[in-house]
Amino acid sequence: MNWLYSFSATEYWFIGIFITLYVLYIRRTFRVARQLNTSAWGVIPKFFLRSTYLALMLLALQGPLFGEGERNVATVGRDVYLLVDVSRSMDASDIVPTRLERVKYDIQQLADTLPSDRFGLILTASESFVLSPLTADHEAFKRFVQDVRTSIPARGGTDLCNALELARQKLLTDPSTRQSTKAIVLFSDGENFGPCDRAGLARLRTFGLPLITVGIGTESGSSIRAGRDFVRDDQRQIVRTRLNRSFLQSLASDGRGQYLEADAEGRYVNELAGMLRSLPGRTIDQNRVLIATNKYYYFLLAALGLLAFDLLVIIRTFWL
Repeated sequence: MNWLYSFSATEYWFIGIFITLYVLYIRRTFRVARQLNTSAWGVIPKFFLRSTYLALMLLALQGPLFGEGERNVATVGRDVYLLVDVSRSMDASDIVPTRLERVKYDIQQLADTLPSDRFGLILTASESFVLSPLTADHEAFKRFVQDVRTSIPARGGTDLCNALELARQKLLTDPSTRQSTKAIVLFSDGENFGPCDRAGLARLRTFGLPLITVGIGTESGSSIRAGRDFVRDDQRQIVRTRLNRSFLQSLASDGRGQYLEADAEGRYVNELAGMLRSLPGRTIDQNRVLIATNKYYYFLLAALGLLAFDLLVIIRTFWL
């Protein structure tokens, strides 16, 4: 048997005070008994009774551990590339405070929810590039995420499928991912202006790379701030950006993945984490640990039983 806690000065003080007070109580009882010419030996069994349930209570406080045994504990993780749309439309405020700021916060929450997964970060607008390779250092990864800003797309507009192809290449050419479970998550409002080769999505299926698309924005959409004004088109009309749900759903369907939609409270993050957990992860660490259970209640129940018996004896004595 082991103990969850060790004896401290507090427990020793309780024991010392109990013994001191009870010795004084016994001496006084014997002195009064001599004056009344009666016997006081009945206090001795009560001393042992009360000492017993005090000791049992103190043992319960120490947390006695029983049932010790060994168990294998495995840490399971996955390799996930997160693709973030950083085109100017992600500055829209139909998702508070903006689409991009909501994504940045949710990605940090996701990293905290899946501590054993490795994450990489790819930013995409008219071009795509790797901001952070796959890493298990989540604090460093979150610092990269915090620094993400939108960019003004060059000619040709946002090309989401180019980012998917880049993620596929990185996951398949990285030697450290050969034996791991891999996945791609795309955060975007779905406004895509680049060519999208469906054969590329078929390659994701071929290599077993599930694609999860996350829609950021609303159907009603929002204008985009540009200093004191708003982003305008060539005719000087205010541009209004809207969530292209159907495009993101088609990407997920062609990639044999799933589509999620971001909500203002970020509840979808738990659902996204659940989807990633459902993928069979690779074992990155395995240990044998000792398992024991705190059985304090056995000692506490025994102490309460003796305490109840003591009270019944006292009540019966007064009653008689």
